[in-house]
Amino acid sequence: MKLGSLKEGGRDGTLVVVSRDLSRAVRAVGIADTMQRALEDWTNSAPRLNALYDALNAGTADGAFDVDLAALAAPLPRAYEFVDGSAYLPHVERVRRARGAEVPESFYVDPLMYQAVSAGFYGPRDPVRVPSEDYGIDLEAEVVIVTDDVPMAATPAQAAAHIQLVGLVNDVSLRNLIPNELAKGFGFLQSKPRSALSPVFVTPDELGDAWQDSKVHLALTTHINGEWFGAPEAGVDMQFNFAQLVAHAARTRPLSAGTIVGSGTVANEDTSLGASCFAEKRTVETLEHGKPITPFMSFGDVVRIEMLSRDGDSVFGAIEQRIERAG
Repeated sequence: MKLGSLKEGGRDGTLVVVSRDLSRAVRAVGIADTMQRALEDWTNSAPRLNALYDALNAGTADGAFDVDLAALAAPLPRAYEFVDGSAYLPHVERVRRARGAEVPESFYVDPLMYQAVSAGFYGPRDPVRVPSEDYGIDLEAEVVIVTDDVPMAATPAQAAAHIQLVGLVNDVSLRNLIPNELAKGFGFLQSKPRSALSPVFVTPDELGDAWQDSKVHLALTTHINGEWFGAPEAGVDMQFNFAQLVAHAARTRPLSAGTIVGSGTVANEDTSLGASCFAEKRTVETLEHGKPITPFMSFGDVVRIEMLSRDGDSVFGAIEQRIERAG
């Protein structure tokens, strides 16, 4: 099934079930008023939401209405946790090679992960607001999953059963602020503002055989100002699958229902498939030409991130955002 949230009912929005073709929706009245509530009682709410989804697709759901994806909030307008990994090692390897650094052996057996901003997410058409272009504005096109309650020390096999929803994120980065922050040895803060989520999240079964081994086996396509930027394969070159990422996050603490886990920037060894962030593109340019050529994003630029099924249908709807000056 496919789920989204309307921009009504407070900070957590109002849960809606969205049709497979993303054209119609119906409020989940009497089941759960928000996605967070649904996830907290997933065993009971999921079958009822799925029945409503079947009725919506059959044209028999009461209260159904035409949905405007541009008017949707993020499916989870705020979450208790957003932990973001860096599971695509080609991206890590290239970035480090460009600055003459080796990849530590531990990176191949122990996932990279940081605690990201979860107090609020942009909706799929909300502008990205940044105080200055000098900060080095970048997108990061990623896949995310959402869990129900995950017990501490869950194994990857156990963690896989707690992956309930899948979606996309534009994990906004301010690249020129990152080096000084990381040099302090205490992680990201100012360099990682709010991110944007896809119009809908879907259950893994909705992906059919594109969901295998806790990975999404589809291309993640990005356009900048209408121009193709990249379409790397999300199921290729992913060193750690989502079950492993969830288990890593839960090693020393339980994860609350509604926890979002990110894949990190989707990247392949095959650079002809393009990039999912400007840092990646600039790194490839540095390795090929000795210096980066493509600038970071400017005010007025528009980024579009979308994943299509093998039949060419939009799976999650598109994230499409304009970069704007804050204030």
